[in-house]
Amino acid sequence: MQAKDVKTADDARKLIQERDIKFVKIGIFDVDGIMRGKYMHRDKFLSALDSGFAFCDVVLGWDSNDQLYDKSEFTGWHTAYPDAPVRVIPESCRELPMEEGTILFLGEFEGRAETVCPRGTLRRVIDKASDMGYDVSAACEFEFFLFEEDPHSVREKNYRDLKNITPGFYGYSMLRNSVHSEFYHDLMELSESMDFPIEGLHTETGPGVLEAALTHDEAMKAADKAALFKTFTKVLAQRAGWMATFMAKWSPDWPGQSGHMHVSLKGKDGRAAFYDANKPHNMSDEMRWFLGGQQKLMPELLSMVACTVNSYSRLVPGFWAPTTATWGVENRTTALRVIPGSAKSQRVEYRIAAADINPYIALSAAIGSGLWGIENKVEPGDMVVGNAYAQEFPDDTTLPSTLYEAAGRLRKSDAAKSLFGEEFVTHYAQSREWEEREFRKAITDWELQRYFEII
Repeated sequence: MQAKDVKTADDARKLIQERDIKFVKIGIFDVDGIMRGKYMHRDKFLSALDSGFAFCDVVLGWDSNDQLYDKSEFTGWHTAYPDAPVRVIPESCRELPMEEGTILFLGEFEGRAETVCPRGTLRRVIDKASDMGYDVSAACEFEFFLFEEDPHSVREKNYRDLKNITPGFYGYSMLRNSVHSEFYHDLMELSESMDFPIEGLHTETGPGVLEAALTHDEAMKAADKAALFKTFTKVLAQRAGWMATFMAKWSPDWPGQSGHMHVSLKGKDGRAAFYDANKPHNMSDEMRWFLGGQQKLMPELLSMVACTVNSYSRLVPGFWAPTTATWGVENRTTALRVIPGSAKSQRVEYRIAAADINPYIALSAAIGSGLWGIENKVEPGDMVVGNAYAQEFPDDTTLPSTLYEAAGRLRKSDAAKSLFGEEFVTHYAQSREWEEREFRKAITDWELQRYFEII
């Protein structure tokens, strides 16, 4: 029996018994999209298949550096960081090619913790789509830089003068991907065996930067695939003596790293909800309203997509990242790109996102805002033709310029509260405001160079 065949708890038991697996790996994704988890003895795991297991809720109450949020209402010293219930997701079973004799499962928080759980949040959005009569398909694509460094060397160098695996530009380079073909093939084979298959993989413009487009799937499966891809690409790189980064922008000298999301809807009867051959650009009324909702709510939901302080270093004109809530047809200077095609391929690309996204939360924003648009029949603004960076747009398309501002917009958003729940909005906004406050404690190289001697 293969991991991909596991659909139920009974299937999971059968696989574990057939392979005589002693320890199972179980993982949960936190607010920043970081995979947290542990090895679990099979006896405990088999019990957890029926009754779940307990996991300290601190993973929902700390940041990417394991520092505790100071103003979290959901969990903190005032709650004493109790255990929260977690259910095992049998159908998430994955092979672990690098760890013979074990397998991987994902978990999802239950109970009150489910209200702030990233995967639980996306599931509520998908359930809303289902109640409206839609199935959601999605796919993510990521750019990431690779370095001839390790976790010790980057710290010893204080993250300066890092050595990329290749120099120069050379997008779509056959030279580069042939020289390093072993890594490319290892990554593609890993993606197949762990069920986050790559549709396309190539060099991007910049030293040692790659872009991977993942195959589309049902929205929850697409989010799982994206989160696992980011995690295990980093694992594979470090095992090869390299490091991969998915920061939105690691250097002022190079464009940022995108994490674009593609979304489409189908009716329960299999109808392509976004496609109407009798309308301009094959855009159905539902697609137009979906797009209108995404555009209208983007300024309010931006912190769910541009989720780090670093995200906003990427959102500057002329760096292949949109700076206003705009849309266009096959236009890569706008935040939303309509991709016309057949009934199967008609979709919208949410281009504001960078590679640093938490796929569960970012897809919740991209899909939820579109559903809100359909519910309210929101018409999008005028379609952008040409270079969006060189044009002026209404004030309501202006995006927050900092994470703190974006979190404040989310906190006040009635639409966000109705889509994701007030508890999620409060907790997530608090976590992003904490992130900005932590950043403000830092003294940057720019400040030292500018003020140390002269001021």
